[in-house]
Amino acid sequence: MGGHDDDSYELSESRPRDSGSGRAICLVSGGMDSCVTAAIAREENDELAFLHISYGQRTEERELRAFNEIADYYKIKLRLAVSIEHLSRIGGSSLTDHQIPVSTANLGSSGIPSSYVPFRNSHFLSIATSWAEVIEGGRIYVGAVAEDSSGYPDCRPEFYAAFQRVIDLGTKPQTTVEIRTPIVAMKKREIVLRGQSLRAPLELTWSCYQESEKACGTCDSCALRLRAFREAGVTDPIPYALDSRRFAY
Repeated sequence: MGGHDDDSYELSESRPRDSGSGRAICLVSGGMDSCVTAAIAREENDELAFLHISYGQRTEERELRAFNEIADYYKIKLRLAVSIEHLSRIGGSSLTDHQIPVSTANLGSSGIPSSYVPFRNSHFLSIATSWAEVIEGGRIYVGAVAEDSSGYPDCRPEFYAAFQRVIDLGTKPQTTVEIRTPIVAMKKREIVLRGQSLRAPLELTWSCYQESEKACGTCDSCALRLRAFREAGVTDPIPYALDSRRFAY
């Protein structure tokens, strides 16, 4: 099998993190969190490359449109949109399997919701790392949120720390790629406010799990978003099927 020899494994542990600004890849789903992450990445790097990954989710066309509109807003020339539709064939998530209904939001629940796509973010990071090696991107920005989110296990800081080790061991010795999760410990309301301070185009984002014309307002993602905007004292600029002021999240 190809890969590093034993000496390379030793080297990977002591590789210096990239301290320059350079080129960075930002994973952009089209949602609010990834949009604000992109705004932060733009402040920290000379050049951004945007990566969007569809996986057979219910709103993939709407999310791709949001990705392209955000990329246009930031005048991103280097962008890549790919599909890993095998995740929908594997199933196991209400986002990819139409036989599993999207659950109505229950923000007080401590369980993992039906919208969790099994091990999805590992696929995303793998693709981003492959692209980073080719285009010499020194950082990968991910809009993961752990503290104030749906509770997905692959959004935790320890998951990204573990995957950083995978990148260090699984890439060329001269490759230096750092995962950055700048909003992982933020509350959702803080993300809204940070987005406003950076003039992130939140009006172009899409968060709903099941609708593409007007957001449903009842899924976990809509509920988290609506609560965040309300707590931030900011009006959510996207349309909802019902008056969003009626939701008591």
